[in-house]
Amino acid sequence: MEKVLIDGKSLTIEDVVNVCRHNYEVEITDDAIMNVKKARALVDKLVDEEKISYGITTGFGRFSDVAISREDSKLLQKNLIISHSCGVGNPLSEEIVRAIMLLRVNNLSKGYSGIKIETLQTLVDMINKGVHPIIPEKGSLGASGDLAPLSHMVLTMIGEGEAIYNGQRMSSKDAMNKAGINIIDGLSSKEGLALINGTQVMTAIGLLTTYDAINLLKTADIAYCLTMEALNGITCAMDERVHEVRPHKGQINTAKNILDILKNSEMTSKQGEIRVQDAYSLRCTPQIHGASKDAIEYVTNKINIEINSVTDNPIIFADKEDVISGGNFHGQPMALSFDFLGIALSELANISERRLEKLVNPAINHGLPAFLVNQGGLNSGFMIVQYSAASLVSENKVLAHPASVDSIPSSANQEDHVSMGTIAARKARDIMENTRKVIAMEILGAAQAIDLRGKKKLGVGSNAAYNAVRNHTTFVEKDRVMYLEINTVEELIKDNLFVEVVESAIGKELLVN
Repeated sequence: MEKVLIDGKSLTIEDVVNVCRHNYEVEITDDAIMNVKKARALVDKLVDEEKISYGITTGFGRFSDVAISREDSKLLQKNLIISHSCGVGNPLSEEIVRAIMLLRVNNLSKGYSGIKIETLQTLVDMINKGVHPIIPEKGSLGASGDLAPLSHMVLTMIGEGEAIYNGQRMSSKDAMNKAGINIIDGLSSKEGLALINGTQVMTAIGLLTTYDAINLLKTADIAYCLTMEALNGITCAMDERVHEVRPHKGQINTAKNILDILKNSEMTSKQGEIRVQDAYSLRCTPQIHGASKDAIEYVTNKINIEINSVTDNPIIFADKEDVISGGNFHGQPMALSFDFLGIALSELANISERRLEKLVNPAINHGLPAFLVNQGGLNSGFMIVQYSAASLVSENKVLAHPASVDSIPSSANQEDHVSMGTIAARKARDIMENTRKVIAMEILGAAQAIDLRGKKKLGVGSNAAYNAVRNHTTFVEKDRVMYLEINTVEELIKDNLFVEVVESAIGKELLVN
């Protein structure tokens, strides 16, 4: 069994994907275990000495000025989890739940939270043995951490709530017993707070969305190239000299990808051969796709920082015997990032739909039949495919409104600014799924148009992509049920098939950042 070692400082996005989607096991390193134990020893000392310390010997939020006795400290932690389990809505997917648990393990393994190593190991065992708590997707303000959803994660650890085990939904007690994991009999001082005070829900959702977005960016370049073949697009606008004088990295990389994919094409054109210049949806794709790539590179860098950071409160500095109450749980760095992610993905769909419109519209598709079908009128062809794409693009525009600009004070105004970062992450995920569908529609339309145009020699990469489409769908000679075709191509995108066949054909990886 493949394994990811957790030390609190070197987790990668690829590690998270491997644990979430490929069931890699997780193991905490010896150094991390030592750091966890050091921080726990300081917590025990503070409790023994009855020193005032937020969340250890006091209540939470507005109740931070209420002292809690040593005898009540365990009940305090249990009450925290039970009272904070207020998530609502549909359960998060199992892969997102695995990411949440993994990110929390890595965060706690840094040794700044004061959790017991035995408690942390319970969370590791849940990952390794496939116990996935039912975590509702809604209810987090994204500051003071993802309190509500993370509390649902901890419910399973203490034998409350529900979980999924071997694909079956059941009580947490049954899931833990079937997996052979001991239920925690009473969280100790600080442990409940340590488990739920962090940004791991928003980060897990946003991380997996970003990972999929990187592959979708490559697929968008491929879809564009198929459309260029279908419309005899002008490749001169991709000349590297054009992009060197405006050297945005994403723009340069997109132009390179396009020339690599279209190499040796006999269907594309040069300026002046058929027309002098193309519409923006063809001519400006390097600038538009490139801007989204640059945005997602920024988001990726922020995620890499966040997944190896301390987002707890208070923070235990064991070496100095200090406990400092700060604001690292605040999700604003991720909230802004995931709003940016959603906007970047929304624009991919926006231009893809415009290219699809250019394919189906006889006024602007350079001689192709209306709606890409013979016997138009009797057949509607791709007319409603474009309708559906337009609907998704419009929905994306609504979803792209930033969540991070909103804030509603909570906890009697003690927590008077919140990030709404988990909403930003969920919106970005929804936008990504819509965008994937729109790009699938463009790919279908472009393949149809290539056939109608009279397929000649395609580019090295675009030929591989075209063959991938035609291995799973056929030319639309007369009207048929189209959602099946759309779903088929979307699954090919999800499986990353287009990227794999094109990269194999051109002999190099497509560039993102």
